[in-house]
Amino acid sequence: MEGASLAAILVILLILVGLMMLLYFVPVRLWITAIFSGVRLNLFKDLVGMRLRRVPPDRIVKPLITAHKAGIPVETPKLEAHYLAGGNVQQVVNALISADKADIELPFERATAIDLAGRDVFEAVQVSVNPKVIETPPISAIAKDGIQLRAVARVTVRANIERLIGGAGEETIIARVGEGIVSTIGSSEGHTDVLENPDNISKTVLAKGLDSGTAFEILSIDIADVDVGENIGAKLQTDQAEADLQVARAKAEERRAAAVAREQEMVATVQEQRARVVEAEAMIPTAIAEAFRNGQLGVMDYYNIRNIQADTQMRGNIGGSGGKDTTSQV
Repeated sequence: MEGASLAAILVILLILVGLMMLLYFVPVRLWITAIFSGVRLNLFKDLVGMRLRRVPPDRIVKPLITAHKAGIPVETPKLEAHYLAGGNVQQVVNALISADKADIELPFERATAIDLAGRDVFEAVQVSVNPKVIETPPISAIAKDGIQLRAVARVTVRANIERLIGGAGEETIIARVGEGIVSTIGSSEGHTDVLENPDNISKTVLAKGLDSGTAFEILSIDIADVDVGENIGAKLQTDQAEADLQVARAKAEERRAAAVAREQEMVATVQEQRARVVEAEAMIPTAIAEAFRNGQLGVMDYYNIRNIQADTQMRGNIGGSGGKDTTSQV
């Protein structure tokens, strides 16, 4: 009896596992939902085939039912191919429905290409129907009078379905608008001209065709706010004057150092000449003694020299120069 009970339990488990496997590979509920929604699918060829191709049937059948209800003709193999390529099937179907309701031409192939390019195709269709406003960060520019201005612009754009593949995004629009604002303010004679007519910035920037090569079409550019910043011109002049002052000080210090060096050189030269004079004066007594010994100098000559020296010393004392007796050592 126990063996028969275990066998019965084992059979029941096998039947349950078999039913679960069958229900997994054969999504009967999804097939019934598709039939009652008006979508004709073959249970084994389509739904079981999706399982075998590693495609979740609900990812295909639900968008297929949505498209059928909206009157959008789509083919099941194409939806499967788009899913296997890594696309978002539901987003593509939603975009097709939205484009059809807005009377925008959007073929299935283009919608899938936009989706595979990494862009949100449904959002792109929505932006094409309802334009989007992009607000730029504060953009600083300097007018010709040196006054800094900070401007904030609101750019109204509409998605261009034809250029969504390969077209530049919002960052490019913001960068180009910022460049146009800087150029327009920089060419203004004074900041008051910009403050009085901020719409001139919008007209000038809009006329440059900034949406070329982007995924958007610029509808309008509106200046939301303009603030006055610093007086950059005066600040630059102040900085330049300070720099010139530093250069002048450096040159003056260089000249002073050169003058001190020349003065020290002259002092050294004078000291050297004085040393030579002292050395020469020290040799005079020896020369006089040598002249006496050789008979080249007589007693009268010696007294004449002494008289001349005494006379020179007296004149020096009178003049306050303090003459020096060079023969006292003889």
